[in-house]
Amino acid sequence: MSGNILWKFILSAAIIAWAILNITPLRDQPFDTFIGDQASAHQEEFVSILDRARERVAKGESPSLLFALRSLGEEDNIDFLRFFPHINVRDIANINRRNDILLRHLLGQSRSNLALGLDLKGGVGFTLKIDEESTSGIDSFEREAQLSKAIEIMSTRLDGFGVAEPVIRPRGDDAIEIQIPGLTTRDDPEIINSLRKPARLEFRRLHPSLSPDTTRPVDYPVGYEVLIEEREDSRTGEIREFRHFVRQIPEATGEIVARARASQGQTGGFQVNLEMTTAGARVLEEVTRQMVGQPLAIVLDGRLYSAPTVQAVLSSRAQITGRFSQREAIELANVLQNPLAVELRVDEMYEVGPTMAADARESSVRAAQLGATLVVIFMIAFYFLGGVIAVVSAVVNILLVLGILASVGATLTLPGVAALVLTLGMGVDANILILERIREELKAGKRIKNAIASAFEKVFSTIIDANVTTLITAIILFVFGAGPVKGFGLTLAIGICASVFCALVVTRLMIDFFVHRANLTKILGVKVLDFGEINFLNYRKPAFLVSWLIVLVGVITVFLHRDNILGIDFTGGDEMTVAFSERIDPGEIIAAMEGADLGQVRPLYQTLLGEDREVLRIQTEFEQSRPVLRHLQEAFPSANLQEEGLVVIGASVSDEIQRNAILSMLFALVGILLYVALRFEVGYGVGAVVATIHDVLMTIGIFVLFGGQFSAPMLAAILMIVGYSINDTIVVFDRIREELQLNPGTNLRRIVNQAISRTLPRTMLTSITTLLAAVSLYIFGAGVITDFAFVFVVGILTGTFSSVFIASPVFFWWHKGDRRHVEERELTPKRYEWEASSAASSPKES
Repeated sequence: MSGNILWKFILSAAIIAWAILNITPLRDQPFDTFIGDQASAHQEEFVSILDRARERVAKGESPSLLFALRSLGEEDNIDFLRFFPHINVRDIANINRRNDILLRHLLGQSRSNLALGLDLKGGVGFTLKIDEESTSGIDSFEREAQLSKAIEIMSTRLDGFGVAEPVIRPRGDDAIEIQIPGLTTRDDPEIINSLRKPARLEFRRLHPSLSPDTTRPVDYPVGYEVLIEEREDSRTGEIREFRHFVRQIPEATGEIVARARASQGQTGGFQVNLEMTTAGARVLEEVTRQMVGQPLAIVLDGRLYSAPTVQAVLSSRAQITGRFSQREAIELANVLQNPLAVELRVDEMYEVGPTMAADARESSVRAAQLGATLVVIFMIAFYFLGGVIAVVSAVVNILLVLGILASVGATLTLPGVAALVLTLGMGVDANILILERIREELKAGKRIKNAIASAFEKVFSTIIDANVTTLITAIILFVFGAGPVKGFGLTLAIGICASVFCALVVTRLMIDFFVHRANLTKILGVKVLDFGEINFLNYRKPAFLVSWLIVLVGVITVFLHRDNILGIDFTGGDEMTVAFSERIDPGEIIAAMEGADLGQVRPLYQTLLGEDREVLRIQTEFEQSRPVLRHLQEAFPSANLQEEGLVVIGASVSDEIQRNAILSMLFALVGILLYVALRFEVGYGVGAVVATIHDVLMTIGIFVLFGGQFSAPMLAAILMIVGYSINDTIVVFDRIREELQLNPGTNLRRIVNQAISRTLPRTMLTSITTLLAAVSLYIFGAGVITDFAFVFVVGILTGTFSSVFIASPVFFWWHKGDRRHVEERELTPKRYEWEASSAASSPKES
């Protein structure tokens, strides 16, 4: 036993230390203080440069300290490596590029590894869709390369705006997701239009004789600008820069190019093949006739990519040859194909003002604190030392989740916070299962050490089965979700895996230590819940009838309100969050919008209970929210309406969300049915699926009855209910299977009643702890978390009910109340201990 304790301790300590290192520091450090402390050479000189940069930011000459320092470096030719010799960037030859990489590295080091999402720190995020016609007819490899080139152009544009920490990444194979923290379109309304505008591809002349490196600035030729061409040295891999005088007026634009492809030439090198449009062929022929023997610059979005020499008069087809690697040829072909030849459209946008983000952070912290406090108090009061062990295990669980999120570079969003708080509540589930099983073994007369060993052995498969089914829903959320929903799915999946580890390793380590090393003989409190054996199946028909009547009422309500229950995630449009000083009646808002020709407007008030503050949510047609707000500000000047946040959902995104919602639910139900059927038997799977459908329909119906409106995060909440419901049902089913093995002569009715009765304390306790966490989210949650928590509170209650009165009776009905019907259909026939001992003692035939 000492060996087992030792390896569990070493493993747990190593993983906890790794998690702590990953999340350290917990908060971002001020960049101006951090970079000053990091300078390890010529510190006085760097302090003076830092002061100059701060002055620029204070005067509004630079958007941030990072860009102020970079600008000073370019203007005064400062090499920042002198001040930070410990940072290994000496291999970068260009001083400006080296400075930029070094400064951004230091900025990244000043930030917490666990980044906050825009809904917690404020900013704007949007998805830009690439025109489908421009990418039709090309293979996936080329499409991916073009998307990468479009992202590169976007990054350069963002760099020009002075955005220090943007997130820019592909979304699918035809869209780009951009997140800009600390900025809103209200502050800079032109930033999205500037980013999505078409990139201009131009063919320009180079000056035939002059070079910027040998010409004084006063002698620069008129009508030319200096552009830098970057070339990679094929031998050293070093990026070298060449400055050219490039004529400002182009000879031709990218419209002359119909197609560009990279291919391998006859000599083994790579080249770029061009096909021109009909009109473009005439233009190219006229241009090249005048420029044979001269270089022709290829400029995209103001950047010089290449300057090949014109070898002959060209027309409908052309080739660009040189010492290209395959990557260089593909990159140049993508430039000539111009992935941003047409303006991108905004497919989705969400914007959170700094006030709203700060409120969300504060309320999230309060929700987490309240949820954790309630769970801790309850567990310690009910289980004493066992409760302390369960709480420590749950805290380690949260620590591991945060550490893994930080290690994979994930961002923590509001739904992610909800997943964390619920992980805390559900994290004690496995511990309750273990502690209740230890209590049962002690009641059966076993000594504490034997009771612990037997309890862990018996709950192992239950914990695995229950968490795998929940993991199925989390994976589906991650695969089919987008944005915050995907983040929720990732957080939940990590939390499930961490919960299993903590229950089977960390909890076992602490219990073994106190019992085997500290020689304690009592780790549990006084048993409070003891329901005896209740004949639940006697009440199955009235319970079944009443619950499905409630479901029917809910379904009818959903049908009657079908036009008003779907949020903009499913219908498309805008939703703006507006602060106000004077409440306006929704009827007055609708009346004020009549005749404004701004489409349909739907005003909704939402109370942020944790803030004790109410906000107005205005839902409008696509890209009409700001005109509507201006109209309302004029109509109700005394209300002092102010924008706090904005969400914009395009039609294609809403269609995708609807499709993913349906697919997610179907895949979750099918996955659960298959897993339960394979691990148990088909009857168990049918009972689990019927109970899950019951819980989903009832929860949706009650949510709509209370005036709720569905959004994409609600899909996450409903799938969480699926996971929670099946988790609870699996525990009961696993006990039914165990009772069937232990009691071969008992009929199925009594087996089912015994299984429910013996797992009921665990079911009740788990529901209570998870409810404590969910209620704390409801009371102190912000924004979508309030609706999310309400749905989950309803789901916990329905899930607890269905595991007793829906899943088990359906299983009983499926097998016609006959245990032989169960055993005949199991994949692995059961062999009882008494059969094995009988076979062993019987004489062998000669």
